[in-house]
Amino acid sequence: MPELPEVETVRRGLAEHVVGRCIASVSVSGSRVVRRHLAGADDLVARLIGASVLAARRRGKYLWLDLGPAGTSGEPAGDPVEVDEPAYALLVHLGMSGQLLVQPSLAPPEKHLHARLGFSDGGPELRFVDQRTFGGMALSDAGPDGIPEAIAHIAPDPFEPAFDLDRVVARLKARRSAIKRGLLDQTVVSGIGNIYADEALWRAGIHGERESAALTRPALRRLLCHAREVMEEALGQGGTSFDRLYVNVNGASGYFDRSLSAYGQEGRPCGRCGTLIVREHFMNRSSFLCPRCQRRP
Repeated sequence: MPELPEVETVRRGLAEHVVGRCIASVSVSGSRVVRRHLAGADDLVARLIGASVLAARRRGKYLWLDLGPAGTSGEPAGDPVEVDEPAYALLVHLGMSGQLLVQPSLAPPEKHLHARLGFSDGGPELRFVDQRTFGGMALSDAGPDGIPEAIAHIAPDPFEPAFDLDRVVARLKARRSAIKRGLLDQTVVSGIGNIYADEALWRAGIHGERESAALTRPALRRLLCHAREVMEEALGQGGTSFDRLYVNVNGASGYFDRSLSAYGQEGRPCGRCGTLIVREHFMNRSSFLCPRCQRRP
């Protein structure tokens, strides 16, 4: 599943190409892509047509478009704009292989095209393509803080003004489970997935199965700072792509995978000590680490 840098790369593309435009047409293929919208595809289509896109926003791995009545102006800028009262939000979950593509309206439909949004200005349309159909779209009312109610349980991510480092450190310090489990818990801190958890743990020299409560507060603080640092570096390179399924709105892949120190580096020498990176099983997924720099508890 795309993590924070990949989703932020897509959000920036949407901010550039979609914000400030009015939705004129919507088509949905099948019901799976809108399965999270309980009122069904017809309701989603009817509520989208005529809406203006006010902003493209993100929390952690979750992406949405703030929508308002037709004629409401948005700001097509690279950063989220302040919106006083969006009527509702179009929440998009990319899943494992979801893609949001900005395409000319006459471009041939993609093989796994599930939804397309046309705009009143006649310009490029927005398409949702998903090979594995784990992703989807749904409408959600906005909460008092502007976060869609459907993801109100998701914690702020390290790039948000609402992120409270001391509070997250305290929550991790109170947990008696593996520290990597805490990093992956989106109700504690959002946006960090398997790739960037492994990278942050490697930079901090901490094994992912160390008990969270056993780590000192400075160590936890340092680990979270490494997580933000590595995600910021990945964002500068368009995210991490291990296959052709993760792309930005223009269809281009990121290339941070060339800079990874731990994740996916099994059998290669650790960049710090030269010991070969190993892969271990953790929570039904793989963890990559240096057995010398990150000693097992």
